[in-house]
Amino acid sequence: SWNVFKVSALQTFLVRRLGGFSIYREGMDRAALNCAIDVLVDAKRPLVLFPEGMISRTNDRLSLLQDGVSLMARAAARKRAAMSPPGRVVVHPVALKYRFDGEIESSVAGVLEGIESRLSWQSQVGRPLLEHVEKIGQALLALKEVEYLGAPQSGSVFDRRDRLVDRVLGPLEEEWCDGRNDGGVVARVKRLRSEILPDMVDQELPEEERQRRWRHLADCYLAQQMSLYPNDYTGPDEAVERLLETVERFEEDLTDQATVHGPMTVLVEVGEAIEVPSVRSRERGEDPVMQELQEQLSGMLERLAAEIEEGRRQEGGRN
Repeated sequence: SWNVFKVSALQTFLVRRLGGFSIYREGMDRAALNCAIDVLVDAKRPLVLFPEGMISRTNDRLSLLQDGVSLMARAAARKRAAMSPPGRVVVHPVALKYRFDGEIESSVAGVLEGIESRLSWQSQVGRPLLEHVEKIGQALLALKEVEYLGAPQSGSVFDRRDRLVDRVLGPLEEEWCDGRNDGGVVARVKRLRSEILPDMVDQELPEEERQRRWRHLADCYLAQQMSLYPNDYTGPDEAVERLLETVERFEEDLTDQATVHGPMTVLVEVGEAIEVPSVRSRERGEDPVMQELQEQLSGMLERLAAEIEEGRRQEGGRN
């Protein structure tokens, strides 16, 4: 992802020396695509790809995968099938599940206090953590409702969120996409960006028009960020990591910075190989490669989450 190269000069240097590169997804980045396909055709080393294309901070919920995985793998499969002897291309899903091994309340206390300060609140120390986080989430949503709708709205948090997303994206889709609004929020934002951005890259636009488009892109980003808070993700019986991820999202969405919380352990599971045919089936419906990839990744994440919770129950029984 492009943002990986913007953390620091040292990280940029190291990622490039390790063979990392980003793909410009707003258009056809032929140089990056051809490089990825060549890596697969040469088969000297694996190509590691993060196919979501965004940072959701929801480790237990797999977002809709981008179809670039299938596009690149199938292009490489055609080239390898024409070799003598013929070669194959396979995809191994890899699931990463993070386990927080620290004390959640003390770890997030400073972040929550910083958000409260921005809201001009008195300290909420002593309030149950889940209730504390939910109250902050409601306040942040209400602020955006005042900004875009004129007043806080009624209804459940997620119904209000969905209405606000439509209010933000709807006028943009009328202007840029002839009113087309099908698909999920990520797909809608991707469609809008593909209409708004090219002229900003390729043409000398008047400054007023450039600033107007920057505001439209900021609205797209806001809508996408709001959509990445899943329904019913936190609760009294949910994993502590979900609460931590939510606090991280609050901080990052407000400040563009994220506090590193730890200690953390990562569990990694490699799935079964998925062979990629050189030609996609003409049958309508979801790409079978992407469907199998999505199913395997979701299943592995569920198993790893259950493994972590079972380990915690056993540790609690010994203490």
